[in-house]
Amino acid sequence: MSNLQLRVVSAVVLAVVTLGLTWLGGLPFRLLCAAMTILIFYEWTRMCRPVAATGLGLLPEALLLVFVGALVAGLPASWLLLLVAVMVVVTVVAASMGQPSTDQPSMHQAGQWDASGLAYAAIAGLSLALLRDGDRPGLVAILFLFAVVWATDIAAYFVGRAVGGPKLAPSISPGKTQSGALGGAVGGVVAGLLLAAAAGAGNLAVLGVVALVLSIVSQAGDLFESWVKRRHNRKDSGTLIPGHGGVMDRVDGLVAAAFALYVIGWISATADHPAQGLFPV
Repeated sequence: MSNLQLRVVSAVVLAVVTLGLTWLGGLPFRLLCAAMTILIFYEWTRMCRPVAATGLGLLPEALLLVFVGALVAGLPASWLLLLVAVMVVVTVVAASMGQPSTDQPSMHQAGQWDASGLAYAAIAGLSLALLRDGDRPGLVAILFLFAVVWATDIAAYFVGRAVGGPKLAPSISPGKTQSGALGGAVGGVVAGLLLAAAAGAGNLAVLGVVALVLSIVSQAGDLFESWVKRRHNRKDSGTLIPGHGGVMDRVDGLVAAAFALYVIGWISATADHPAQGLFPV
């Protein structure tokens, strides 16, 4: 099987599993979010944590497991957000109290990367889980998110290859072009509006603006992960997904866009039911 075929098969399998669990919602979807949170943090630490900087022991992993348990149990948003803040603060404080030796990487620096990874992974799982909730607005919100992010990726790839032109951020991701970014934004908005219209949403003008914001944020999230990988001399975040690399390589844009949509929904509704402000029943 060629690499292209492997990529296609992996993408189809992932899409089917993800959409199936999204449809079910509730505990199955929260378990998916929990698994994604754990895998993102695992790949983050494999990329960013110096081998010799082991002064924190398993503290970050233990904190993450507490958060994952709370996420699966369905705790309110206020508790989950508080846990994220506590995890980050505890990790930074624990790292700052360490005394690294002169021939080892700074534990403080390692702790900062661990704290950033905890926030990144936890916010990803939290945003998706709370957006989905267990009702129809949550289902539509997640499908809207998927439509925008996936269409942005696909359109950016094909438009960038077809048109070419100036690079978007050559020092971070040499393959991305400005034409691809523009094409991705257009594709994301069109896909989001089509999904919203099919779902019977009435506020299409507002959702068009939201889709544009999500598309831009998604591409920024992609660039952020590329910067992290380049910062640590990595081509891929992992090898878990055949033909694609790691989980972070597949969800970098989704993580950023999910958090953006969660914040938008929170502003328009509540922290626990953000989708209801965007897709009212």
